[in-house]
Amino acid sequence: MRNSTRLIPIALTAAAALGLASCAAAPEGPADDGPAASDFLPCIVSDAGGFNDHSFNDSGLLGITTAAEELGITFTQIESTSDDDYTPNIEAAITAGCTLVVTIGFRLSDATLEAAKAHPEIQFSIVDDGLDKDGDGAPDVPNGKPIVFDTAQASFLAGYAAADTSTTGVVGTFGGMQIPPVTLFMDGFVDGVAYYNQEKGASVTAIGWDKATQTGVFTGVFAAGVEAKTAAQNLLDQNADVLLPVGGPIYQSAAEAIRDAGGQIALIGVDADVYLTDASVKELLLTSVMKGVTAGVHDVVIAASKGEFSNAPFIGTLANDGIGIAPFHDWAGKVNPSLEADLAAVKAKIIAGELEVTSQSTPR
Repeated sequence: MRNSTRLIPIALTAAAALGLASCAAAPEGPADDGPAASDFLPCIVSDAGGFNDHSFNDSGLLGITTAAEELGITFTQIESTSDDDYTPNIEAAITAGCTLVVTIGFRLSDATLEAAKAHPEIQFSIVDDGLDKDGDGAPDVPNGKPIVFDTAQASFLAGYAAADTSTTGVVGTFGGMQIPPVTLFMDGFVDGVAYYNQEKGASVTAIGWDKATQTGVFTGVFAAGVEAKTAAQNLLDQNADVLLPVGGPIYQSAAEAIRDAGGQIALIGVDADVYLTDASVKELLLTSVMKGVTAGVHDVVIAASKGEFSNAPFIGTLANDGIGIAPFHDWAGKVNPSLEADLAAVKAKIIAGELEVTSQSTPR
């Protein structure tokens, strides 16, 4: 049978799963089409961005949806609207009988780890956090699996592309909140710009984030709105003509600022190929920095259904195709003809270890 989605009362809305050109390799073994155990119930809890963020919450929802369809089972989705929802939403999933609880986002880390310690009989998986509070590089619980991504590598490529595309010589980035999964993007982006300058003898300036001091521009929320538009506008006022907003739907407000400014200004998406997930901004998108959230969540669900759950962290990299950058799509005719070949060469150097991309937020 096809899957049906159970919405328990605390969930507010059911978002439609959007198409995603995922780049992730499988964190677990290949899925089979055999029936799941009758008592297997996977569940997913969003962060405050919700399941209509056209980004990583949506991508996680798509992962559990496709896995449930393959297995012919139901699943439960629970949407958070604020940080205060995380603990009660996870508890609601446990009360509902969920045997695997997937949480989406770094901000659910404490609530996920606390629940995993209190309920060792239940399996947990979290996107964007290592569940490693003691710093030894391994999850602190045997029933918690991290799905994390070294997005600095892919953002490095995006920074290089932004620098090559800029005509003003200024590119900018800003974030939602100053947390490791956000600053990881920003570190890679500014380093990619710096590497472009080194290789091309250029002097493109990256504004909005200083990697050395770990200071920059943040809206304080992962939501579209006046904060995000103001942050974008301030960067545009400093002559930036490529913007990387890092934080779910804040890119939508950046798009408003770009349209208000006029001219040829490019937007870079994050988490998913935003060209495919949000048609309202597709003509602005130079590329997107993608994380394989869909494949990661899908494969954790499949593995757990087969009794093959493991708490070994999955770390998406360029080498395992767990991260990447999206095609140029509508901007393909606007970028320099040599850019794709240049990016392929840079990617190959990163994979070979000839070019090291570093960040204090790099997952281990």
